[in-house]
Amino acid sequence: MWLRRRRRPLEARHQLRAALVGFERCGALLWAKRTRSELRAAGDSALDEDVDALGRLTPQQQRVAALVASGATNREVATRLSLSPRTVDHHLRNVFSQLGVRSRVELALLMNGDRTDRSGAGGDAT
Repeated sequence: MWLRRRRRPLEARHQLRAALVGFERCGALLWAKRTRSELRAAGDSALDEDVDALGRLTPQQQRVAALVASGATNREVATRLSLSPRTVDHHLRNVFSQLGVRSRVELALLMNGDRTDRSGAGGDAT
């Protein structure tokens, strides 16, 4: 994490991949999950075999997307996440691009639809 935050993502990926292997071998599932999030944030896309569109977002992009989908303005998101409004705008543009949406409404529908799909996974077969 330290390397990634110091803008050294290539070095960070190397260390994070090694850490992920260690955490998975010893069964530290929570640490492995956290390491996967850091790897995504460092730009490593070859982690999961079949990741849905929302799963490809960095953890920060996921937080921004969730708050925007709940109806928060960029300024409100910035305040909640202790970011500048310009940083929120940057993350939001990347979210729109990665998810292929063009508006906050589309983002909200996608986010709510994804939650509905996950919660209704064991539902009716009709």
